Amino acid sequence: MLRPRKKFTIFDLQQLKGQRCLTHIHVKSPEEAAAADAAGVDLMSCSFDSPESQARLPDLVAAAPHGFFSTATPHGLASADEAIRVAFRALELGASSVYCSASPMIIEAMAREGIPVVGHVGLVPRHVTWTGYRAIGRTVEEAQRLYRQLKELENAGAYAAEIEIVPHNLARFLSSQTKMILMSLGSGSGCDTQFLFSDDILGDYDERLPRHARAYRDFAAEYRRLQEERIAAFGEYIADVKNGSFPDASNLVTMDPALLEEVVRSLAPSNHPAS
Repeated sequence: MLRPRKKFTIFDLQQLKGQRCLTHIHVKSPEEAAAADAAGVDLMSCSFDSPESQARLPDLVAAAPHGFFSTATPHGLASADEAIRVAFRALELGASSVYCSASPMIIEAMAREGIPVVGHVGLVPRHVTWTGYRAIGRTVEEAQRLYRQLKELENAGAYAAEIEIVPHNLARFLSSQTKMILMSLGSGSGCDTQFLFSDDILGDYDERLPRHARAYRDFAAEYRRLQEERIAAFGEYIADVKNGSFPDASNLVTMDPALLEEVVRSLAPSNHPAS
């Protein structure tokens, strides 16, 4: 299996721009990180927006020794100082870069501190009250706005940007107009990375699969099957306890009957007169 001898650096990614489309998976557990690393994925993303996900990051990094992790900082960062503090904490715990959907002003402050930052353009799920869930960039005005937003992120010092649900031919053009690594989520294969969430790849939920994704397994069905097996196993155990078939001789340890008899005799009331 082909893979870099060590995890990618930002320099490596910049040298690869325009050379090939890198594979990129968002993982949520050490098991998924280990599997992605073993499969040979180029880049990984993970959450860093809650105490639980922050505590989990070292386990993800340990599970994927070749993994380049870009961690997603919390949305709604109140200041550049807060963003810098959170980002440095992520880097200390093993992240290779940080994703931040905040304004170019905050991203610029982070980049000035030498923090490798990934911005975001296109559909931003937490901003859908302004756009609705739809492709962004199908009109001339929106396409021009995307170009301006990319340039703002580039000028702010971001090394990369996630570009989400943008027409694939526009995304290809925009990728050619920026030095940043463009990470395509639902924006075609003309960018620098092809990004999917593990939940989509594994079919790990019951909702309709997004148009831009493809499920390669049906984990939701497998989890349902496993839950049915749990219920059945617990029910069989309960029945066996009630009918006396559990435990049986194979589950028990037996004391030598002669020794047990000796213990019983030694503890008989006649051997322990009242004081």
